[in-house]
Parts: sequence; C-alpha cells; structure tokens
Amino acid sequence: MAIKSGIGGIIKTNITGSTVAVVGEIKSFAFDGTADTTETSVMGSVAKTFITGLKGYTLTFDAFWDEADAQQLLLDEGADIDFELYPTGAGSGETLFTGGGIVTSRAISASFDGMVEMSVSVQCSGAVVESQV
Repeated sequence: MAIKSGIGGIIKTNITGSTVAVVGEIKSFAFDGTADTTETSVMGSVAKTFITGLKGYTLTFDAFWDEADAQQLLLDEGADIDFELYPTGAGSGETLFTGGGIVTSRAISASFDGMVEMSVSVQCSGAVVESQV
C-alpha cells in the first residue's frame, strides 16, 4: 500500500443537479463517515451484540476566502449541493467520493496579520459513493 500526500486534493461542488466545478484555494479537508448500531442483546446474554444501522457522512473544509470564486460563493448556509472529493488528486486510479448534502455552516474569519479564511461544513444526505477515477 502506498502512502500519499494530500497536496493534490481537490473538492468540486455545485448546486444540486448542476455540473460540479473546482472550489479554489482549498487548504484542508476532512471527510468523516459513521455507522449507527442497534443493540440486539437479549436476556441471558453474556456480552452485548449489535447490528449495523444507517451510515452518515460529513465533509468539512477550509480555504483561503476568494470572493471571485463562483464555487465558494454558492456555499451559503442551507445550500443543497453535489460534491466530488478527490483526496489525493484526480489522476487515473485515484480515489473519488461522490455525494450530495446541505451546507450546515460557513464561517469567514481573518486577523490583522493573516489571510481571510473560510470554513465550510456539509452534512451529507443519502449515499456517498467511493470509486476510482
């Protein structure tokens, strides 16, 4: 198994149903998946047992804010978006996550001695598909 750098990571977004395009100035991202469990233990059990429930995903990312970047501007709170996440780049054989969700938060921050930055959180809705480019 080869380890890879995140330097080539790409996030593409757009309003649901439109063609996705690259979000500029991305600094970092996190894609988190979870799975619910339901306990199936019964009286007399000596250990708890569970079955797998529904899966859920959250995509968060940070970027240098660019008011001229159309993809950044559509990421308002409540926006219903489609996304593609390429953790290590979009070259042949690379991993791709495709899905949709709702922008649940967007924060724009700055300090007098730093860059203006944006943080976005997307609650994924429905299945997220993992595939290879």
